[in-house]
Parts: sequence; C-alpha cells; structure tokens
Amino acid sequence: MSRTSRIAGAVIGMVALTGSLAACGGDSLEQEKGGSGSSGGDGKKGALVVGSASFTESKVLAELYAQVLGDAGYSTSVTTVKNRELYEPSLEKGEIDVVPEYAATIAEFLNAKVNGADKARSEPVASPDAEATVAKLKRLAEPLGLTVLPAGKAVDQNAFAVSEEFAEKNNLKTLSDLGKSKLKVKIAAGDECEERPFCAPGLKDTYGIDVTGIDPKGVGTPQSKQAVRDGKVELVLTTTTDAVLDGLVFLEDDKKLQNADNILPVLNTKDAGAPEISDALGKLTAALTTEDLAELNRKVDAERAKPADVAKEYLESKNLIGK
Repeated sequence: MSRTSRIAGAVIGMVALTGSLAACGGDSLEQEKGGSGSSGGDGKKGALVVGSASFTESKVLAELYAQVLGDAGYSTSVTTVKNRELYEPSLEKGEIDVVPEYAATIAEFLNAKVNGADKARSEPVASPDAEATVAKLKRLAEPLGLTVLPAGKAVDQNAFAVSEEFAEKNNLKTLSDLGKSKLKVKIAAGDECEERPFCAPGLKDTYGIDVTGIDPKGVGTPQSKQAVRDGKVELVLTTTTDAVLDGLVFLEDDKKLQNADNILPVLNTKDAGAPEISDALGKLTAALTTEDLAELNRKVDAERAKPADVAKEYLESKNLIGK
C-alpha cells in the first residue's frame, strides 16, 4: 500500500467516500472480512472486534491489540477491511470496536468528513506536533461516538533514505545536509511524489533539495531500493517503520516536514469505552517503539511469519501478556 502523504490521501479519499459505501452497500464489512480470527481470554468481559486495514503493519497492530485485550479477559477477533473509507464508518456503527490508527492521517480524514474536503485542504488540523494533532483529533472524533486514546512513541511517517556509500561520501545525516550539499537528486517513489506536499515539493521548499525527477518504482519497493543501491537514483521514499534497508540509511527529517503520524487506538465509545480496555491498550502503546514495529514488519514481510505469531512473541517478551 502506498502511503505517500497519507494526509493528502485521507482528504482525497473522503471525496469518494459516499460513492464507495453506496457501491458496496450494507455488506461492505462482511465482503472484506478476513484476518486471523484471533481470540483470547475467557470472554467474561464481552466480545470485541479489532479492525485492520489490508497492509502488513495494520495487521500486526490489530493482532497486538487483539491479544492484549484477550489477555485482559475479552473474547477478541480481527477483521480485515480494505481501507479507512470502509472501516471508519463501521467503527462508528459499532460493527468494529477498536482500530489502530495514525494520528495525523485519521485527524485529516475526520476533518474532511466533518468539515468537507475543500475546507480540510485549506484548514488542516494535523501538524508535526503530536500533542496538538491528537487534541484536534479528539475534538473531531468525540461527536462521532469515537474515543481517541493517547499516542505512543511509535510513528510511521514518510522517510527518505540514501545509500550508505552516498551518505558517507557526502557527509549526509539529515535532509538539511542534503539540501546544503546542492547535489541534484532523483527520487525513487510513486509518481504522485511529484505533487504531494510531503514528498518532492516539501523537500524543495523546506530543505532546498534540488529534486530533478521521480523514478516511479513505488514507495519502499525492492525495485526502488535497488535503484538507490545501484546509483541510478540518489533518494528513495519509504517509511520510518521499514526495516528492510540493507545498505541504505535514513536521512533525519530534522525540520519536521512530516506530520505526526504517531500510532494510537481509536475506539467505539459505547461498546469499547471501558477503563479496562483503555488500560490494556495504553500499556501496549507505551511500550511500542518505531524500531519495534519495524522489526515486527520485517519478520512478516521478509521472513513470512504470521502477524499473530510475531505479535504473540513480542507481547510475551515485553510481559504484556501471560505466557
């Protein structure tokens, strides 16, 4: 799943929301239903459905949520829904009880839903400040019957990497260093990078980087990364939770171009507002780091491990569930 400028995608996605749901009808959730069927606990506290989008990281996070809630005494299941345009309405309806989310992206999604896409574009609520972004997100979510729990340290944002050799040769550690170097760079990314504000235009405006073009090999794909290793392009767009770098190194976003896409749980207030649920998820959120999540993603994508298995191993290692 390409997540180049999730913020722009969240706003644009709202334009098609009504049509998408109408086309799928009332069965949209069931049509997309999938996942591991994870379960845990004795179910005495009730049953909870954890929602997941259809990409690796979301599936891993959903398994983490389901298993900590199972350990807390709830019967849990994981349902995979194609995208936010489908699962967010299901969360409001209580068909899904909890989803792992990205603060800035869900904030702009709800901004567009509540205020309209045009206003959301002109008056964004997300920023690089996680605390401020979450505060605005809560104000949008609460009237919709949603509870937003605190964000953690783990963050999945756009990230840019160069080869280790290129970084060492040009003494590059940050995107500011790259801008000051006056080197001409081509970016391996999705073709939308040319227009998205957090990709090529942002690199030019914020850092003064001389972007000469886009090689449309995709976001964080093996082909994009290989193009950088081979010296065909200088820069690759990926994400902060990409652990399969192999000879590449991130350049720090030292001027905070990217918005605060810290990971946090969003709940249906009526069905999942119990303090025990917030407590269980809060412990996980406090423990999870960007590096942890990158490693979990790596195990699934590179080692072909199952999301449920890597989640269980991680939670046991952190003493977040009983063995």
